[in-house]
Amino acid sequence: MPPEWTAHEATWLAWPHNLETWPGGKLAEVEKIYLAMIEALLPHEKVKLLVKDQNEKGQVLIKLKAAGLRNLKNLILIQKPTVDAWIRDYGPTFVTNRPPLHALPFPEEEGGGREKKAYIKWIFNGWGNKYPSFVPDTRVFEDKDLIPDRGFEAGFVLEGGSIEVNGEGICMTTESCLLNKNRNPQFSQKEIEENLRKFLGVSEILWLNEGIAGDDTDGHIDDLARFVAPKVILAAVEEDSKDGNYSVLKKNWEILKRAASGEVKRFDILEFPMPGGVVNADNGERLPASYTNFYLANGVVLLPVYRHKNDERAIKILKEFFPRHLMVPIDCNALVYGLGALHCVTQQEPVV
Repeated sequence: MPPEWTAHEATWLAWPHNLETWPGGKLAEVEKIYLAMIEALLPHEKVKLLVKDQNEKGQVLIKLKAAGLRNLKNLILIQKPTVDAWIRDYGPTFVTNRPPLHALPFPEEEGGGREKKAYIKWIFNGWGNKYPSFVPDTRVFEDKDLIPDRGFEAGFVLEGGSIEVNGEGICMTTESCLLNKNRNPQFSQKEIEENLRKFLGVSEILWLNEGIAGDDTDGHIDDLARFVAPKVILAAVEEDSKDGNYSVLKKNWEILKRAASGEVKRFDILEFPMPGGVVNADNGERLPASYTNFYLANGVVLLPVYRHKNDERAIKILKEFFPRHLMVPIDCNALVYGLGALHCVTQQEPVV
């Protein structure tokens, strides 16, 4: 699995329409967030956008044109049934056979072995069987006109938001999610690690502990820590000792520091702020708001912001790592109402 900063062929999205996820006027706000994402992405790479039917396809085109988007040559509308927008979690993970770390059996073609692309089809069980009605029909990812011909059935429950790779052999994830008995109770930790090595082409699994408050995924890594270079990790840190995320994030920070230490420093770990206690205004429940849920595309970074004093700090920190990228902050208060943000609703397809 290439790291996210590897050149993209496209970004995959699924147009939001689920009123259980975003009731009332929130869905309209989320649609505006999607228009902002598409507008930011189209100058830099293709956008493969799933729409559930012909009517939604027409409505999306109307909304895009009303938003002033006229040059849509990089937009590919794919009419397939969808349940919800969290394509990173129920969609495929794209992989390549780039050396040196590849384990999947890509056969050599006549005339030499060129780089190839495939996808891993994980089992999606509604985030540990919490939302059985949200499990989509994934046959869209078997359409040979849309994705690489070669696919690998993992036979293993996993969501894309639970894994983070650096392109040099490390996969970062959490115990609270991947070792949870609501995912793969038949596998030991050793067997889970073997599956990750096999399907992602990694050599080391770096286990953090658990996720932030309000995260119904049991602790996806993309709300906690992200690689921004092969040997650099941005880790979410809560500065308010009275905040419910303070001790959880402190423990994860300590795990990372231990993993980085040794005779030779293995990687740098840098603090990334949190946006405070964003809550659901309807019931006062904590929402899993995090700046680490950013999405890195060709020449552009989509960063969730939350009308918090730390928004500008997060923007400044990311700009230091991606000075040549256009930084696009997007207000995600409506999106995170559905318990996810920008990284959760995107999936990168690499170039080969």
